[in-house]
Amino acid sequence: MSGSMEKALAILEYLAVRPNGASLAAISTDLNQIRSGCHRTLNELIKYGYVRAMPQRGDYALTTKLASMGMSFLSKSGIIDIAQPVMNRLARETEELVRLAILDGDRLTLVAKAQGAKVGLLYDPDMGIDLRLSCSAAGHAWLATLSDEEATAAVMRQGLGEPVHHGPHAPTTVKGLLKMLAEHRKRGFSMINDVYAPGMSSMAAVIKRKGEPATGAVIVAGPSSRFTEAQMLKFGPRLLRIADELALVGSASPLLNAGNVGTWGNRA
Repeated sequence: MSGSMEKALAILEYLAVRPNGASLAAISTDLNQIRSGCHRTLNELIKYGYVRAMPQRGDYALTTKLASMGMSFLSKSGIIDIAQPVMNRLARETEELVRLAILDGDRLTLVAKAQGAKVGLLYDPDMGIDLRLSCSAAGHAWLATLSDEEATAAVMRQGLGEPVHHGPHAPTTVKGLLKMLAEHRKRGFSMINDVYAPGMSSMAAVIKRKGEPATGAVIVAGPSSRFTEAQMLKFGPRLLRIADELALVGSASPLLNAGNVGTWGNRA
């Protein structure tokens, strides 16, 4: 990757988690870029419509161009049309939030949802985020399909989550994580409580055709006070059937086609 492209992508990723924008000083300092070079890169990104300047504040922020490209990509992939009816059914049955995460290399990204809760506390994290493998139900479900060595390598590339950023039961050591993965393997799906976030329970099953690698995961999440361990165990068989159904119908979309897994995570 050329230096200029690497710097431009770093700026885009930096601004993607700062919707209110950031100053030139903050961007250049946090990304360890020379301020003059960072300013030139920002001007190039403005020229091509990816970044906008905010003169009144002296900050820079993303435009909607990247978001528009992402939504267009998902729309044309057919993933939403394929998965939404299946997810809606599961959401109605569980009366909780159902999410679809797509696996791309070592990344699990949330791309679709169906809300089943009609009243009371709703759980709804941001769409489009990359899940922390060590702290998310989807991450655990995928890691459980790997050997302990492969799972450890994937987690160490991303880094272990910390309870201060997640839930009090988030694993802080590889040994602790591997113990949880062993339990998930026996059960056939992942099930966590107070791990991804305080007061939240979630379960997940991988989308995987026999003899092929996983392409994603379907997740059910809700408040721990309502979505109890007994509830998750009750819905486990149904979750597995839904994941199998998505594996069968999902081959029509390139995002759930095992042959296309790894576009972000390709490594030499």
